[in-house]
Amino acid sequence: MITVTNVGLRYGDRKLFEDVNIKFTPGNCYGLIGANGAGKSTFLKILSGEIEPQTGDVHITPGERLAVLKQNHFEYEENEVLQTVIMGHARLYQIMQEKDAIYMKPDFTDEDGIKAAELEGEFAELNGWEAESEAAILLKGLGIGEDLHYKKMADLSGSEKVKVLLAQALFGKPDILLLDEPTNHLDLRAIQWLEEFLINFENTVIVVSHDRHFLNKVCTHMADLDFGKIQLYVGNYDFWYESSQLALKMAQEQNKKKEEKIKELQNFVARFSANASKSKQATSRKKLLEKISLDDIRPSTRRYPFVNFSIDREIGNDLLMVKDLSKTIDGEKVLNNVSFTMNKGDKIAFVGKDENAVTVLFKILMGEMEADSGSFKWGVTTSQAYFPKDNTSYFENNDLNLVDWLRQYSPVDQSESFLRGFLGRMLFSGEEVLKKSKVLSGGEKVRCMLSKMMLSGSNVLLLDDPTNHLDLESITALNNGLISYKGSILFTSHDHQFVQTIANRIVEITPNGLLDKQMTYDEFLENEDLQKQREKMYQ
Repeated sequence: MITVTNVGLRYGDRKLFEDVNIKFTPGNCYGLIGANGAGKSTFLKILSGEIEPQTGDVHITPGERLAVLKQNHFEYEENEVLQTVIMGHARLYQIMQEKDAIYMKPDFTDEDGIKAAELEGEFAELNGWEAESEAAILLKGLGIGEDLHYKKMADLSGSEKVKVLLAQALFGKPDILLLDEPTNHLDLRAIQWLEEFLINFENTVIVVSHDRHFLNKVCTHMADLDFGKIQLYVGNYDFWYESSQLALKMAQEQNKKKEEKIKELQNFVARFSANASKSKQATSRKKLLEKISLDDIRPSTRRYPFVNFSIDREIGNDLLMVKDLSKTIDGEKVLNNVSFTMNKGDKIAFVGKDENAVTVLFKILMGEMEADSGSFKWGVTTSQAYFPKDNTSYFENNDLNLVDWLRQYSPVDQSESFLRGFLGRMLFSGEEVLKKSKVLSGGEKVRCMLSKMMLSGSNVLLLDDPTNHLDLESITALNNGLISYKGSILFTSHDHQFVQTIANRIVEITPNGLLDKQMTYDEFLENEDLQKQREKMYQ
């Protein structure tokens, strides 16, 4: 168990935390949520002891081991992969090193023999004989094959290093596990494996993630960091979000009888509980949810940007025809005879291993890049708005303030009051709208690009990974905006829930052609025949 008592931390005039009191207990997985910059990663560092709070303390039950997902991907360059994983259990690794040093001695004394026997005893207690096989199982689950287990970390790609560091944190069944953005750079298979691992993990987990699907699958509680305090709620992310919306609605319905509100809450909880899986964790979460009272749900103080894409012109039946598009970059075939037709009402998600292929396809469709061969034709009634993966060119060396920056893209109304109002809905308030566009953060740039797209009135949207750099509130707002959008969409995203709730057609560009299915993302993933066909197309 980990107990936080009266913890406070300030940076200059900025108060990050004040009088935080919270207990994290075994058998639960806590999702730590809060707006970007609220201090989620800092709080994990306080829990791990990396940062000292200015007031209060963090108490871990004596004898319990805490493991942290390391963020420095270059920390273990000279170590072998398997060895790096075992280093996650510092005491076990230390014993292994000491044992090896004693056995390597040419003049082995009686004292060495006694010391070695003590070490062997502790080694066995810590499950040392199973260490290598456990490390190998974790690596295999995350998609790191045996051929890499004895390679140096320096020889691995960036995404492979991330997986090894994750295996390191999970190794040796730690009592407390702290994970900061564990799904970043993971492929879908690895995320699914991690979800299953954490669902069955019986100790304490505290996780920060922007992946709502992941938080929904693994969390028993949400720890909401807002205004320097942390409030604990039972349930996963969707339950927290929807219950806070329900609480807001109830607060506005002053005349409703308490009995009616209780009935509404019971129906809401029943709907959530019905969706739970049969896992041990889901069953215990269901029991916790059923105990919730009206006092347990509260309106959130979180602010959501207003994302709404309207279309200026009704779209015809001819949208887009792509025929035999091919493109080679630096000697590598990125697109190979890609052909598809986009129909009215299509919201197409491009998924798969090669993100660059989708970026190149979108650039060609938007006229930013020439194909080597093949053709494409947009329908005469279509108008396109594009969200590029890299938006640097829109902001770099740009001295315009936000009002003037957005004015360039406002064809109908260029007045100061209209533009300030529009930026205000995207959470740029007061003097913030006078900031220079070149000094914006990643998330602020994305909100500006989305504003530009909303003002265009386009009836076809192309979005290349728009959820990068966004906080959970902005992702949720964008998600809802695209669900209700009346036009057609071509998009790609790492966010499972985003893809599942928006797309009605899934396209995967493989080295051996397109997989193109009119279905939801979950149907695509759960169709075994389709997945077998998919595997073959990568061979």
